[in-house]
Amino acid sequence: MFIFASINKGRLMLVNKILKVVLVLLGISYVLLQGFALQIEGDAVSAVAFVLLIWLYMGWTKRKSKLFILFLVVFAVAQVLGFLACFRTPVPEGQIDYLYFLTNILSIVSYTVLIVKLFIQLNFKKVLSQLTVPIIILVILDIFCVTLISSTTKSSFTYYEYALEFTYNAVVMILLSFALINYMYRNNYKSMLFLLGSIFIVFSEIIQLAYYYILIDGTNSNLGYIYSFFLVVAFIFYYLQSQHAVSEPIPAYTDDPIDA
Repeated sequence: MFIFASINKGRLMLVNKILKVVLVLLGISYVLLQGFALQIEGDAVSAVAFVLLIWLYMGWTKRKSKLFILFLVVFAVAQVLGFLACFRTPVPEGQIDYLYFLTNILSIVSYTVLIVKLFIQLNFKKVLSQLTVPIIILVILDIFCVTLISSTTKSSFTYYEYALEFTYNAVVMILLSFALINYMYRNNYKSMLFLLGSIFIVFSEIIQLAYYYILIDGTNSNLGYIYSFFLVVAFIFYYLQSQHAVSEPIPAYTDDPIDA
């Protein structure tokens, strides 16, 4: 019985390693495909990669988070719909692109799930008492950044599309702010990894806006590599942080006496 258990455990570990290698290869392929502007192939690779990432997380993570699973699932569905959108008939000008709205709304929901996950883990009485000034500064910066970023693409959208993009940008910036507050409050390895993932998400989303809506004269060829690379790195950090349990804050300084 012990031998069979060891064999099964060995097989599971082998599958785990194979999955990780496949995901790394898919990530590299995605970056290259987006860099060469092969949108359909890149979206296909992205959809497969996120399905495998969900399998990896659910199959080999000891401390699973229901909210993190929900985040991965909703984001993966958005990626799959983005891939399927490549095969539809073009939407006539003046008509509503429902798939565009649905895909972006799902991405907004996925990021909102991460915000909720952080929100319910924070002790806001302590956070507000300890980080009042940083929180005020972050709110001001969020309003400024979202307004500035959204205004650069205003001419490319209809009223409702602009409202959706503004909401999308706001949610991404709020996610980054919560990640920074969480790191300043907890001061541990898990919160640092989550913050790094959120930083790369924000960079990826901003560069992606420029890639699709601002630089349209052929000067944006390298941006495909950059935003896709940042997206891959962001999810590497998100996966790594998911392997650590939520812990109590670590004091930045201590008054313990030094032993002689």
